[in-house]
This record gives sequence, structure tokens and C-alpha cells, in this order.
Amino acid sequence: MLKWIAASILLLTSMVSQAAIDIQPNTLYPQVEFDTTMGKIVVELDRTRAPLTVDNFLTYVVKGEYDNTIFHRIIADFVVQGGGLSPELEERESMDPLFNESGNGLSNSMGTIAMARDNDPHSATRQFYFNVGDNKNLNPSKRRWGYAVFGEVIEGMAVLEAMSYVPTGHNDELNWPDFPIKEIKLNKATLLKK
Repeated sequence: MLKWIAASILLLTSMVSQAAIDIQPNTLYPQVEFDTTMGKIVVELDRTRAPLTVDNFLTYVVKGEYDNTIFHRIIADFVVQGGGLSPELEERESMDPLFNESGNGLSNSMGTIAMARDNDPHSATRQFYFNVGDNKNLNPSKRRWGYAVFGEVIEGMAVLEAMSYVPTGHNDELNWPDFPIKEIKLNKATLLKK
């Protein structure tokens, strides 16, 4: 009897956790709102071209993993990057790395959102960046992988542009350049209802 009760509790817990992670699997173009300390940005994601990347990103969103993180790398006319660090400069836990979907036909052009990664082309996990310039050099070529674009800004482009011009410097604690001198926080990322 106790084994049956334990198995039932485990099954119910699993069902509840799966129900709680609703990433709108049947929506081809889900939208996410970023509520930042500088204003709101809304992106429309493209599941038809980057299904693995969109599902990965939305899992972080729905689980609240991007809430209360900071934008830690900003280079004017290039990128605004975030999603990986808490305001205390602690790295947030990541899921498994993704297969690189950079050959999907989407370009790293102004106002798009893409996955950040290391030199390994299949190392993207949770960090993302906004292109604040036309960054064709981040697209794939015959000889190299690119950076996977998976959506674009549809509202709040002025907010993103303002973010891209904040003063930056070298962060001694992390030993990272291009770090915003005044904190820019992502208060909450929300998957919008369809």
C-alpha cells in the first residue's frame, strides 16, 4: 500500500511539473515580454526555423529562470547580452547545451535575438543576446557555424537601443570587459498568452 501511495505521489508530482511548464508547443510564433529596468521589450520567436532553440528558451522563461538576471555585456552597435548572471554576479544554472540552429536562414540583423555560445558551436545554453547592429559576421558560412537567431523584437526597439548606449567598463570581479557601469536588470520574462 505504501509503495502504491509513493508511486501515485511521484506520478502526480510529475504531471503537475509537466503541466506547469507550458511552452505553447502548438504556437509557431510565441511572444515573450522582457520587463527590464529600462522599459519593456517584446520579441516574437520563430519556432518554424529554430524549434529546438525556441523550446529551450521558453523553458527557461516559463520556469522563471530569466527573472532577476542582469544584462552583463553591452557593445554599442553590436550586442546587448544577458540571461546568465544574477545581480550578485553569480552564474545561473543551465540545462544541457543545444544543437546549433544557425543555418536556419535567419540573419543576425538589427533587432533580432540569438543564442550566445562559446567557441564550441554547440555550447549555447541559456544566455541570449540582442543584435543592435547588422552583424553578418555572426551568421554561418561554408566553413564555420554561426550564432543561432530565433526571433525578433516587435515592440520596445527604442528601449533596446537605449540599453545599447549605456556606459560600460571593465568588471574587476569577473574580469570581463563591456560590463554596464549602472546595472540593467531583467526583472521578469513572460510568455504572452495567445
